[in-house]
Amino acid sequence: MVKSVTNLWQTMDALTWNLFHRMNFADLIDILIVALIIYAVLMLTKGTRGSAVFKGLLLLLVVVGVSNLLGLTALNWLLMTVVNNGAVVLVILFQPELRKALEQIGRGHLFEKKRHDTPDDSERIVEEITQCLMNLSRRRVGALLVFERKTGLKDVMETGIAIDADISGALLENIFEPNTPLHDGAVVIRGTRVAAAACILTLTEGSGISHDLGTRHRAAIGVSETTDATVLIVSEETGIISLARGGKLVRHLDEKALKDILGKIYLMSGRSRILTLRRNTKVKEADK
Repeated sequence: MVKSVTNLWQTMDALTWNLFHRMNFADLIDILIVALIIYAVLMLTKGTRGSAVFKGLLLLLVVVGVSNLLGLTALNWLLMTVVNNGAVVLVILFQPELRKALEQIGRGHLFEKKRHDTPDDSERIVEEITQCLMNLSRRRVGALLVFERKTGLKDVMETGIAIDADISGALLENIFEPNTPLHDGAVVIRGTRVAAAACILTLTEGSGISHDLGTRHRAAIGVSETTDATVLIVSEETGIISLARGGKLVRHLDEKALKDILGKIYLMSGRSRILTLRRNTKVKEADK
């Protein structure tokens, strides 16, 4: 172990010396290009399920480098085998992102900035969504709302029509109104914005699902299995409101249950932001 640590120190020392004494202009340009490529990939996968895969790949490469420096031959061989043979798998996994990257490069929008969400009125949003779902339930109008959490749903949004509008009950009811262009599919809500409508979700592959449940419920369970999204469903046949989360389905939600679920998404996060703002303000006042 002492020998491995010594080798690691010697390698780091040699790398540092070469970095500061032998670097020329071409090396600097080379490093900047690689950094830009890595940054572009990070921005491209940000907000999608591919971001987790990319982070896992970076971690794997770091472990490969450390195992090589420490002289862990067997571990390094195993990891290098995974890396070398996994190139084709990575291309398949990142196929949508790679296609989008090439399209953005052609249009010159690879580093385009995104607009930020506006501040929200959490209580209003909870009330608006709750009353919307209750109205749709009474009228037996089918609805599927997907609330993005930590796992990005940008790849899901790209299957539908971009909306990017403030949350409002009237807007959501109008989207799900039968025989309108956007009523068929899921609405994705990102923070305080209705991000997209008519989105296509992958159906669950689970076999223990009741035959009474249709495509809308199977799609909701499917997206909740692969992400941490919270999904609310209104049945078109019965008007029953359901919740899908973590691959599990909870049915027969009433108005109080809806407000509790939405409150955990909006009210708690809003209070956390207020507490953080207050703590920061107190720190600044103390510094003065």
